[in-house]
Amino acid sequence: MSAADEKQIHEAKEEMAGTQHEEDISKTNALAEQAAIDEHDLGVREAIRRYPRAIMWSVLVSTAIIMEGYDIVLIGSFFGLPSFTKKYGHFVDNASGYQISAPWQAGLSNGTSIGTLIGSLANGYFVFRYGYRKTLLVSLCLIVAFIFIPFFAPSLPVLLLGQILCGIPWGVFATMAPAYASEVCPMALRGYLTVYVNLCWAFGQLIAAGVLSGFSEGTSQWSYRIPFAIQWAWPIPLFAVLFFAPESPYHHVRRGEIEKAEESVRRLGSASHPSQSVALMIHTNELEKEIDAGTSYLDCFRGIDLRRTEIVCMTFIAQPFCGSAMGGTPTYFFLQAGLPTSISFKMSVGGLGLAAVGTLISWKLLHVFGRRTLYLAGLAGLTAILWTVGFISVGAGTSTAGYYAQATMMLLWLFVYYMTVGPICYAIIGEISSTRLRNKSISLSRSSYYIGQIICNVVNPYMLNPTEGDWKGKTGFFWGGCAFVFLIWTWFRLPESKDRSFEELDLLFAQNVKAKDFSKAVVDPYAEDVTARVTFTKE
Repeated sequence: MSAADEKQIHEAKEEMAGTQHEEDISKTNALAEQAAIDEHDLGVREAIRRYPRAIMWSVLVSTAIIMEGYDIVLIGSFFGLPSFTKKYGHFVDNASGYQISAPWQAGLSNGTSIGTLIGSLANGYFVFRYGYRKTLLVSLCLIVAFIFIPFFAPSLPVLLLGQILCGIPWGVFATMAPAYASEVCPMALRGYLTVYVNLCWAFGQLIAAGVLSGFSEGTSQWSYRIPFAIQWAWPIPLFAVLFFAPESPYHHVRRGEIEKAEESVRRLGSASHPSQSVALMIHTNELEKEIDAGTSYLDCFRGIDLRRTEIVCMTFIAQPFCGSAMGGTPTYFFLQAGLPTSISFKMSVGGLGLAAVGTLISWKLLHVFGRRTLYLAGLAGLTAILWTVGFISVGAGTSTAGYYAQATMMLLWLFVYYMTVGPICYAIIGEISSTRLRNKSISLSRSSYYIGQIICNVVNPYMLNPTEGDWKGKTGFFWGGCAFVFLIWTWFRLPESKDRSFEELDLLFAQNVKAKDFSKAVVDPYAEDVTARVTFTKE
């Protein structure tokens, strides 16, 4: 055979391979388009009927968040627990009794935040490399070991070390849960199951408040050691169950493991055509590679992903700055406002019960109003409540009626926060981030939250602590002002992501559509004419 013949045969093979590749792409796009149509047509009730296993696994992964919510209330409330302050604090005077100093309050509160900051950033790397399941199981093992340190802590430095180390796996849980929920569930359930993450947070806080209320009159070391020990109740049974959890199909698609992705889809739901669902994931992944092929942390700050990173980070960092340092762990505030210890702990239980109810109500509001409207309304309400607390403190701060009025307003703050800003944030960060950068984007958003929390935890004790600023309810003026700043940002920068598939959101960001115009856009990711993929309805 001559060289010319060999060349001709080689060219023929390349042409056949190219034709086959084009046919494969065309087939994948056709399957993806049908899957996108089916997902838009899928209602909530039908999605619940068809995807019970996806719901179950998402709920179980999110349940790990209970531990972080529990600890946040635990440490903040221990500052008002007499047995704890007597062990670790110093005597101030007969009126104030034993107190943990403001620097140590800030240190202990921030110890957890520092650990969770490390954990959230590490999660972005390890999940991308090893997947959700392996990262989660290792983190559950670590938290079992780390809980021993605060349980046996003889001094504040050892307790601080324990909080930092425990924070690392908590940071993993907090960033993993919304990402996993957004990837394993259909669009109709995405908002509900990402918001469920916040319900777990509220449950953890409610459990902690209930436990502390039961031990608030205790005088022995067990009144604070037993609440630490209760943290062992979660990780061991969770490990046993989540050992069998399926990996996210998006993780397999990003790694080119298409058969494993289809197997995950089969395990997650009753989809009769798993190849269609995987084809949609492949199409979304390829679309994002066309827009921006990068998958590193640095890529989160490049091109159109910079805007998406800004949105998820600012949405999350708003949480500590809209008053959660003051109202999120209300026991210490109630004590400094002038309420007795036993009543303060009981009111905290009631307030965190309202928080759980508020999160449940947010599911309905989320479906009716969407993300942007609810987030705006929440920040406006929180601003008004915090300023009201400040004015009450100015006008009637030393009266019994003033004490209870401030406490009532902070209970209302908890209800509004957990009905709007608290839970809706999780839906936003799970939807706004691109699928290829989701783990890192959510890790950055959660890290921004922890940085904000560290700042707030440093500032708040110096305003509230009786040995420092002793502002009492007037602290509400400061946090109300911060909430108002984030309200302005939200109006101009936060888009509506309700009822949008991931590939639709990719195109909206690629076209640099303004935040207020997202809800008006008509998106067709499969239009042959690129300019016709994003159009706008006439008003």
